[in-house]
Amino acid sequence: MSSGGRIRVAVLGGGRSSEHAISLASARSVLEALDPERYEVRQLAIGRDGRWELGTGSDGLEPGALPVRTERTPAPLGPVDVVVPILHGPFGEDGTVQGLLELAGVPYVGAGVLASALCMDKDVFKRVMRDQGVPVAEHVALRLGDMVRNPFGYPVFVKPARLGSSVGISKVREEAELEPAVELARRHDEKVLVEEFVPGIEIEVGVLGNLPTPAASLPGRVISHLADWYDYASKYDEGGSELEVPPAGLSDAQVERAQQLAVQAFVATECEGMARADFFVRQPDGEVVMNELNTIPGFTATSFYTRLFEASGWTYSALLDELIRLALERHERRSGLEY
Repeated sequence: MSSGGRIRVAVLGGGRSSEHAISLASARSVLEALDPERYEVRQLAIGRDGRWELGTGSDGLEPGALPVRTERTPAPLGPVDVVVPILHGPFGEDGTVQGLLELAGVPYVGAGVLASALCMDKDVFKRVMRDQGVPVAEHVALRLGDMVRNPFGYPVFVKPARLGSSVGISKVREEAELEPAVELARRHDEKVLVEEFVPGIEIEVGVLGNLPTPAASLPGRVISHLADWYDYASKYDEGGSELEVPPAGLSDAQVERAQQLAVQAFVATECEGMARADFFVRQPDGEVVMNELNTIPGFTATSFYTRLFEASGWTYSALLDELIRLALERHERRSGLEY
């Protein structure tokens, strides 16, 4: 800790992926919410070119910009007690930055290397879920050299295996659209998923905690206003979507099932800290079907993850306090392991 007893926190945002701007927005919100009486905060940002920059204060990131240097050469970061990585997509949410922090021996918020990599790869994630008895949509993975195929009929979803925020995803309604959708997805990833369409509604559940006792939030229903599925514009354009908490029309049994599956997936993938579990409630049978697990969900004060926990009794600042505590707790717990 600093000489004043404050916890030294480095907030890491930006990143090389197409979700760079979203990450910066989340990082700004975190910087503004951390209590300066409890935390000594430094800001770090990674540019789209992969360059790391160190900010000079804790007054937040300017919209769309990296922290401004005040010296010809960047100052060293100095000792920190914990890193808060608010990075979305490849080169940040996929275990790469987590591996760097593990090598450096620095505590950090969120999932570790294995959980981050596993949850980022939707193909591998679904295979693990099936092994654990968690219902997921059927899919086929198309690797380099594979013929384009769709055994599910139409409509069907085509998506990059390792990306987020609905980037590169298409809802394909007829055969003529299939190959162009695969080509679009392959601009972002060499592995592409063709996934069956699950008719119904989409709900999300937040998970908070370390192993062995994480807890689930109340679920919320995602309502898209701009498309018949939760696409990029619906996620990020003004008025594109809303979150209904608790969801109308869900039975107590369905709410409990979604919460149980969210925690089960969290534990099975060895996540810690936080994650947001996304589900479909299939119609007409009402089965809760897992879609994916996001290890670094959007983290502004109005993001769905934080709103789910707000509805469950956690303020935004209290949620950040708890995530930092969990990161320090995990690091302390694992410090006694022999390698």
